[in-house]
Amino acid sequence: MRKLAAGNWKMNGTAADLVQVQALITAHPAPGCDVLLCPPVSLLSRMADLAAGSAVQVGGQDCHPQGSGAHTGDISAQMLLDAGAHHVILGHSERRADHGETDALVRAKAQAALAAGLCAIVCVGELESQRDAGQTLAVIGAQLAASLPDAVPDAANLVIAYEPVWAIGTGRTPTLTEVGEVHAFIRAAIIARYGEAAQAMRLLYGGSVKPSNAAEIFAVPHVDGALVGGASLTAADFGAIVAALAKA
Repeated sequence: MRKLAAGNWKMNGTAADLVQVQALITAHPAPGCDVLLCPPVSLLSRMADLAAGSAVQVGGQDCHPQGSGAHTGDISAQMLLDAGAHHVILGHSERRADHGETDALVRAKAQAALAAGLCAIVCVGELESQRDAGQTLAVIGAQLAASLPDAVPDAANLVIAYEPVWAIGTGRTPTLTEVGEVHAFIRAAIIARYGEAAQAMRLLYGGSVKPSNAAEIFAVPHVDGALVGGASLTAADFGAIVAALAKA
């Protein structure tokens, strides 16, 4: 499978920041791995136009489970597709915490994304208190069971991102052994759920991934790429992570 370097811009970026996308495209015309940027929806169409014909794909940060209707402020999977998106991030811990998103809602959104033809990147991860209590695998297992759709027609269109909540934006990361343990657990869980087709589902690690630690993280078995936050905002930092992944 091709590795995936995915950047989540979160609530950052205006039109002036699109120069970073152009710089990334120029510096990595054939990166050797898939490259994805997920900007705020205000930039989605413009970034998609800028990236057209390049190695960089564009995605959304969330979608509504319904295709249309009276849902002020929301965006549907079909709208993301229409704006030029190929992927959508779902169930990020910040959505779960800030907006009270449940596993059941994340699952409904994933089903909507797949039905629309988007690749769904479903996020799972434990709190620091859960890690300290030795509950990590139980928490991840429960999230996988309840957040993932039952049917996945194309395994390449479901990506799972493991993001320990306590590592996001903190500069802290789990040990490589801990990352490997969780990723191996996730791989076994999805094979049990979907069969051997799950071998083709990419597993991303997220949580303070930066140029200085990317290479060692990408050497861990079952780590098929990264979901990068702050380091994806600049072409220099994200490009270094892309280059590390291409070499992995």
